[in-house]
Amino acid sequence: MTSHPPVQSGPDPEQAPGPQAAGRAAFRGPAVWLSGAALVTALAALVIALADNDDDGPEIVPGATQAGPHSTWSVRPGTLPTDAGADADADSPEPSSTDTGAPSPVDTITPTPGGPLAPPAPSRETDCPPATVTVADARSLQKALADARPGDNIRLSPTTYTGRFIATAPAAKDKPITLCGPSDAVLDGDGIKGGYALHLNRATHWKISGFTIRNAQKGVMADSTHHTTLDNLTVHDIGDEAIHFRNHSTQNTIRHNTIHTTGLRKPKYGEGIYIGTAKSNWCTITQCQPDNSDNNRIANNHITKTTAEAIDVKEGTSNGTITHNIFDGTHLTGKHNDSWIDIKGNNWLIQNNTGHNTPQDGYQTHQILKGWGIRNTFNNNTAHVNGPGYGYNLTAKDNTLTCSNTTVNAAQGHTNTKAPCGKGES
Repeated sequence: MTSHPPVQSGPDPEQAPGPQAAGRAAFRGPAVWLSGAALVTALAALVIALADNDDDGPEIVPGATQAGPHSTWSVRPGTLPTDAGADADADSPEPSSTDTGAPSPVDTITPTPGGPLAPPAPSRETDCPPATVTVADARSLQKALADARPGDNIRLSPTTYTGRFIATAPAAKDKPITLCGPSDAVLDGDGIKGGYALHLNRATHWKISGFTIRNAQKGVMADSTHHTTLDNLTVHDIGDEAIHFRNHSTQNTIRHNTIHTTGLRKPKYGEGIYIGTAKSNWCTITQCQPDNSDNNRIANNHITKTTAEAIDVKEGTSNGTITHNIFDGTHLTGKHNDSWIDIKGNNWLIQNNTGHNTPQDGYQTHQILKGWGIRNTFNNNTAHVNGPGYGYNLTAKDNTLTCSNTTVNAAQGHTNTKAPCGKGES
């Protein structure tokens, strides 16, 4: 993964960073190796409990009190963090699992040979609430966003809205602002070489759903945004990354979205979902402090044809969940974009995800900065690697791989750890 220099969205200049999110939970438990009859029983219960993918139901909780001599996890319901709350090209990539110190090759978008592609995304209809305002052209949409107040429901008519749109209004938990439309309502960013199709700047308690976003340098950019949901969007044909939450954006949910065809401008920046800010950009985005974009939930997304990771989690972020997502890495390209998920934050739960095809590894951790890239948990994921690496390459210490993860067709094997389940290696 490479770090992204900031980009301004047309007439909307970068604003000052918001305050850091408070109340950072810590997990100080050791990495563990689960085994025995207790594990089988616990995992069977977990699979049943997680049948409702929308809410994820009960989930494994890192750092929970031990329940017995052979138990290292407890099950707790309802703990997902959903409602508690043109650029220079400098980058500072993390070491690749295949890094030899040689100069990086030129990025290409040649698909990686592999196995069968991921299944297509399921079709979902969006049920928009009754509209308080209905828009049918770009000018009326810009006005509706500028005038939005708590409780407003902005309904998009099925047409194309060309431009770069910004939402800044704060709402409330009991009076969210809704921006909703059918899949044939399209926000077109007017070109992949500059700007954001939709910029959420300090926009809190928004519900954004149903429509399509395309043809922009970045699809959705969220700065200092809290308690906001992106649901059932289609984001495609994007110059860099599709969805990016940064600048202390916390307690957000990214779910049921279909993301494909990113990195058309710069393949090395073509992530599907990007959380946080690389350390090399902290002084630009977060006043030289870690970007604590914490407690964000990424669930049930379908991410394919990205030229960089499907999900990239940066150093400085903590306590998020990545669950029930489907990836296909056939189009991953470049020296460092060689896995579906790359975790460099702390205390993340990566659970019940399925990946297909990758040029190297399925799931990775990295430690870019001391004290980061640790205490993450991988549980019940599936890796159809069809490539030369590992299913799970935990290059940072103090990360947990439970025995429920599976790997198919990885040339180097299931994991780089000393046991099929255990802690990461340095």
